[in-house]
Amino acid sequence: MKRSVLVDTSSGKYEVLIDKDINIGQELNKIHKACHILVVSDDTVFDLYGKRTVDSLKEAGYKVDTFVFEHGEKSKNLATVEKIVEYAGSVSLTRSDLMLALGGGVVGDITGFCSAIFLRGIDFVQVPTTVLAAVDSSVGGKTAVDLVAGKNLAGAFHQPIAVYLDTTVFESLPKATFAEGLAEAIKYGMIMDPDLYKIFRDEELDMDIVCEKCIADKAKIVHEDEFDTGIRKILNFGHTPGHAMEKLSNLSISHGEAVARGMVIMTRASEKKGYIPEGSTKEFIEILKKYNLPITCDFSAEDLANAGSVDKKRLSDTLGLIMLKKIGEAYIEDINIKDLASYYEMGLNEN
Repeated sequence: MKRSVLVDTSSGKYEVLIDKDINIGQELNKIHKACHILVVSDDTVFDLYGKRTVDSLKEAGYKVDTFVFEHGEKSKNLATVEKIVEYAGSVSLTRSDLMLALGGGVVGDITGFCSAIFLRGIDFVQVPTTVLAAVDSSVGGKTAVDLVAGKNLAGAFHQPIAVYLDTTVFESLPKATFAEGLAEAIKYGMIMDPDLYKIFRDEELDMDIVCEKCIADKAKIVHEDEFDTGIRKILNFGHTPGHAMEKLSNLSISHGEAVARGMVIMTRASEKKGYIPEGSTKEFIEILKKYNLPITCDFSAEDLANAGSVDKKRLSDTLGLIMLKKIGEAYIEDINIKDLASYYEMGLNEN
């Protein structure tokens, strides 16, 4: 069953199409005339879906070039960006042409950033191939790459002109990759969607429905706060400690796994502060276990706080930490950066 979510931003409107066996070329022809497209992907995804995607685009009349880089967070840096934009220039991509991100969150973030800066901005399309990218990073226009100082510190807001989510691609995902994407989906239930939380707690998953609900939730937030100055920050629930874990582990802990662990910390801290009912953390942990997600953190509160001292959500000595008022409702608690370790200590201490 074809599903569609409209994302309405001040930068423009675009559709997120959710279906099975989507013909990318045919769908793109409905909104953009034939042009030159640079398909950007990683080596894992391109081996699986590159030919099918390129063939569909060529059959629809598009001229196609491809740029494929080594998969993984280690490629999400300015060196990769430089290679892509230099290549875009070498094949004479123009401002009327497109970039297309075929892959997970790393591919989408890099391609979005490249399209934002090449020729001062050209259009791009997202074709997410992981659960994490589908339910979160492909929608909303946040693009970024990592710096040595921290994660996602170089970036731009740049909305795609369309997102094509073919949920059949989930069948090829390793179990761990599928599970870590669910962490971002569960996040929406925790921060703003009690009905989605109940699905994860009580029901069998229909991923088409889960994706539609997550994307609709994000579209609502992005409509209200496209540039992340207010309510959109709640989408970072669990991410501040999660990003610290990624950094401390030298990226051996994946993003989704780090977010799952980070959400446990912030849920427990919210419970200990009396914001949410006693037993909420225990129930949340059981949901994460149900979907084979990790729940523990081996780093100390002080280590996490120090690693998070360089965070894009920080304003001077103040950091907006995402806490829970109740399951299904989050809020931003502005704290002094020196108090961050005490929140983490609460969240790490099971007693």
